[in-house]
Amino acid sequence: MSTAFPTRRRALQTAGLAASMVAMPSLFAQTAWPSKAVRFVVPFAPGGTSEIVARSVAAELSKQLGQSVYVENKPGGAGTVAMQDVAKSTPDGHTLILGHVGTLAVNPYMLKSQTYDVNKDFIAVTLLAKVPNVFVIHPDVPAKNFQEFVAYAKKNPGQLNYGSAGNASAGHLAMEYLKLVTGMFITHIPYRGTGPQLTDLLAGRTQASSAGMPALGAHIRSGKLRAIAVGTQQRISQLPDVPTVAEMGFKDFETSQWYGILVPAGTPPDIVKRVQEESLKALKSSAVTERFASDNAVGGGGPSAEFASFITREQKIWSDIVKRANIKAD
Repeated sequence: MSTAFPTRRRALQTAGLAASMVAMPSLFAQTAWPSKAVRFVVPFAPGGTSEIVARSVAAELSKQLGQSVYVENKPGGAGTVAMQDVAKSTPDGHTLILGHVGTLAVNPYMLKSQTYDVNKDFIAVTLLAKVPNVFVIHPDVPAKNFQEFVAYAKKNPGQLNYGSAGNASAGHLAMEYLKLVTGMFITHIPYRGTGPQLTDLLAGRTQASSAGMPALGAHIRSGKLRAIAVGTQQRISQLPDVPTVAEMGFKDFETSQWYGILVPAGTPPDIVKRVQEESLKALKSSAVTERFASDNAVGGGGPSAEFASFITREQKIWSDIVKRANIKAD
């Protein structure tokens, strides 16, 4: 008995040591990220709401993580250039991409083919923000409000042009949805980002657009653009006198921009969870909450499964709209 007990104790100690050694790699994996700068890819050119949301969150993440989280604008192909790049990136949490309604809920149904599967080649990490769509026109358009604009566009079919940040951008989708419900015909001019399309709109080379308050607010306040409607079901605090499209007789009309973080498939679950938790912390920071409040943006930050379910619901909605409105890549 006296010799058996020490032997048993040594065996238990050995087993405990082995178990701790097995656990150590997992512990190290949780604490090692990020071990270098994190690339945060935005699939559009600078100057739009997508970049503003990404940079606001990236700045806070850099402070929290002690590593640079830098935004890389990678426009082209309705967001497919950036998505393809990130899908092939090493799944270690050091490459993130800003997903949105176009790349995740519309492209799968609008584009004939893609080199990746948005539902299989990416992991949804967290929703960052929802931003109201605002419909604006150039002051030279002979219309003071939404009803007059629709009437003028229907009286002059094909004579007005609207710009967007590109095929499948939130502005493209919002305007095509508006055309569907109102029956007006306006020609789509896709650009490589909100910034470039706003340059032409402000110059009067295009006549209308839809984007978020982060990109449009200053131009509306200065009188360089005229806000005629918002896409949410309720009016927004920044534009209390601007009606919703639903108020104008289109009861079920609702459209907003939304943005979230995704990572390549194969990224370890503990890193996905860490990115989500750090993003939530960033969204609660005063710098981000104040910026979002000024733009009527609603912050997210929920778990991965919640964002994945949200994307699935949006895909069901937009697959139907794409079909009914015959939305195509121009």
